[in-house]
Amino acid sequence: MTFTRHLFLAGAVLAASAGFAHAEMTATAINDLNVRSGPGPQYPSVGVATRGSPALLDGCIQGSRWCRVDVNGMRGWVYAEYLQVLRDGNPVIVEENEAVLGVPTVTYESTASIPADPAPGDELLGPVGSVEAITPPETVRTYIETTPAQTVQLSGDVVVGAEVPESVTFQEIPNYEYRYVRINERPVLVDPGTRRIVYVYQ
Repeated sequence: MTFTRHLFLAGAVLAASAGFAHAEMTATAINDLNVRSGPGPQYPSVGVATRGSPALLDGCIQGSRWCRVDVNGMRGWVYAEYLQVLRDGNPVIVEENEAVLGVPTVTYESTASIPADPAPGDELLGPVGSVEAITPPETVRTYIETTPAQTVQLSGDVVVGAEVPESVTFQEIPNYEYRYVRINERPVLVDPGTRRIVYVYQ
């Protein structure tokens, strides 16, 4: 199983809604997340924004959880549920508070035909859930680097909280409660009980 689609975009247009053409909002990435060239997991990643990275938020697509940002020198699209904005001094998730925050509405149009669903045989990472943030000891990284594991190709963003499909087998780490697996060439630590990713190595 592979996920090697070559996507050719003939053109894309970003349009801000009236009244918000020059609005700028500052958001923060709450997880490591892929920044994509278009609003969907089927678009190629242009890079990874690390947890805590500040991002300039252009706006979000109405009725969608995809937002356009400038982050770490990259311009692209990310999930609204991975962004937070300060409101009255308190951090709030963009996805749950777009209307209250007055997030601008943007649109994305492409003349290319982009498949909206995974191809037959592609496996998806499950929905993102809440997990406790961890900081693995250096011995875990050493073990992972000296114990290669076969990589698993899955579609979707490899981020903290994503659920790994039942078909994926995890590798045990001696004297450690979490397991590890390589997803799309990236080593990740997984809670074997919930099958959710708790840490992503860069």
